[in-house]
Amino acid sequence: MQHEDASDLATLFIAGHWRAASSGGTREVLDPADATVLARVADGCAKDTDAAVAAARRAFDEGPWPHTPVAERAALLRRVADLLQRDREDVARTESRDAGKTLEEGRVDVDDVTAAFRYFADLVMNESGGRVVDAGSPDVHSVVVHEPVGVCAMITPWNYPLLQASWKVAPALAAGNTFVLKPSELTPMSTVRLLQLLDEAGLPEGVGNLVTGAGDPVGARLAEHPDVDLVSFTGGLVSGVKVAQAAAPGVKKVALELGGKNPNVVFADACATDEGFEVAVDQALNAAFIHSGQVCSAGARLIIEESVRDRFVAELVRRAQRIRLGRGTEPGVECGPLVSLQQLEKTERYVADALADGATLRCGGVRPDPGDDRPAGGFFYRPTVLDHCHGDMRVVREETFGPILTVETFHTEDEAVALANDTEYGLAGGVFSADTARARRVAARLRHGTVWINDYHPYLPQAEWGGFGRSGVGRELGPAGLAEYRETKHIYENLRPAPVRWFAG
Repeated sequence: MQHEDASDLATLFIAGHWRAASSGGTREVLDPADATVLARVADGCAKDTDAAVAAARRAFDEGPWPHTPVAERAALLRRVADLLQRDREDVARTESRDAGKTLEEGRVDVDDVTAAFRYFADLVMNESGGRVVDAGSPDVHSVVVHEPVGVCAMITPWNYPLLQASWKVAPALAAGNTFVLKPSELTPMSTVRLLQLLDEAGLPEGVGNLVTGAGDPVGARLAEHPDVDLVSFTGGLVSGVKVAQAAAPGVKKVALELGGKNPNVVFADACATDEGFEVAVDQALNAAFIHSGQVCSAGARLIIEESVRDRFVAELVRRAQRIRLGRGTEPGVECGPLVSLQQLEKTERYVADALADGATLRCGGVRPDPGDDRPAGGFFYRPTVLDHCHGDMRVVREETFGPILTVETFHTEDEAVALANDTEYGLAGGVFSADTARARRVAARLRHGTVWINDYHPYLPQAEWGGFGRSGVGRELGPAGLAEYRETKHIYENLRPAPVRWFAG
């Protein structure tokens, strides 16, 4: 879909048809690199949401999709994967322009989305027809089977719109569900592109529906709607709590991925050699500043052993100052803008509060001057390192979602673990050590859903993703990610029925 001309787009996909909002309203989508209007999309409302849910309900209750053979569902997922690769450059550019990330990050996202669709296609194809349960009698056939949940509401964030949509859509379709998807109003364009590809791949009418618009009313209506059976939400803690509260009266299944405040623990022995030092510094930069820190698993808390702190932070700062900012589609750009003016101003407040609380600004902390690849008006902020931080600071405790790295130090292994676990979140974390036993021991003690050892940020579609604590409930990816979109049923068959004679009659 070409959208650089900022023309109005019919971005509601309901019952197999693209349409405008029932009110006729539109919403501007801004290019975060220069704050110009990238597109105008349909601004859906509660009426549009109800229509989308009704279409999904009909498709589940009356349509063929829940009963479609697994091989056919898997084949559709594979067709989508192939189409994503066919249009890889176009989809990556859409993701880059929409979210502000670099084009290379957009390409990686498309490849990761492709892998997710193929993984869930393979997963359902390799399953057995059910788990036979030994009832202790040859006269009983007992089996546990899995069935689709029903109508799934999916609410996705602005930082990884395409990736987060795929982590919900692929397992939901593999399991036989129907869905209504609501992308962030800030970055809806790559999600629109995904629905176009699903439509091209032959998704039956009403199985997949898309409503673009604000969290209130669209997201709020989806969470409370009586005909929705499951709500899957990825986003901030405050919004996630509201989603859970809205879904509670209907006793819906709820899956929440609510972000994190993630530690990156570096032991001195990881830096004992030049090679180890290089890896640890490089990965600390990647952990904190990929996508301008707008990553739920960002390693925004550097927790480093005191004995190597000065050397390590000095080199980290030197490299952070050299990160090239600019429009993500320009060659050589390493870091794009923040997604919005609101996010930029929020980042500035966090830095100001940290400095007022005693943190030391080592680099960054300002908006850059416009340059050839940094248009005036873009939401850019220099990668920022704050030294001498502690756990009472808001910048250490709250998810900033900006290019801010805080530095804390430790002396002992126990102290490192205590600092890393001193968060209400528990999504992800890293451990860098040349001592394999120590690294694995520390990883085992961290209360985080994913722990990387001597690496940061990779994920596998076959490995579950999710967090402890206030990072949410449920898991995406892996077998558990498929299980989120299923109900479990026990079927008990008596092969030789006979009177029980419990009551004499």
